Amino acid sequence: MKLILASGNRGKLREFREILELLGIEIISQREAGFHQDVEETGETFEANARIKAAAVLKATGLPALADDSGLCVDALGGAPGVRSARFGGGKSWTDEQKYMYLLEKLAGERDRRAKFVCCISCLFPDGTAITARGECHGRILDGPEGTGGFGYDPVFCPEGYDSSFASLGEDVKNSISHRARALAAFRERWEEHHADR
Repeated sequence: MKLILASGNRGKLREFREILELLGIEIISQREAGFHQDVEETGETFEANARIKAAAVLKATGLPALADDSGLCVDALGGAPGVRSARFGGGKSWTDEQKYMYLLEKLAGERDRRAKFVCCISCLFPDGTAITARGECHGRILDGPEGTGGFGYDPVFCPEGYDSSFASLGEDVKNSISHRARALAAFRERWEEHHADR
């Protein structure tokens, strides 16, 4: 089956393809499907934003659409940047490096470095059915960036049980423990249940 990923993020596209191809799911980007709009994320939760994006692509193309909304929630910042992770600091015009350096500035002198990445997935079908899933990866914010892999806040986030950032651990490790990997694992279960009923 072919699903449209409601995102222009190449890093997300790569991760989704690597993990879902095992189910025989072909993931194509929204651009490949001819959808070029920038959907405004107006939801107050990750779940709401994922559904908003998937619904916009489904409505425009008539094809099943898959979207995720994910972000970093830092305890010492009251859960920020949260659903505004992509717009943290200077907004979408800022580079990933500018955003995570701004985060480190906000945490300067803070001893509580606990944080978690959250990912919520919404898959909508033309017949009105939906599959949703959520995954979390707990860890801490490092004192400074390390590693050159990954994207977003990966250089400053160290997952529980490890001593290195996501950006240092490599794609194989990250794809097995990340918030998106856990959400996708839950999504796979729901996908198989959904298709077993058909």
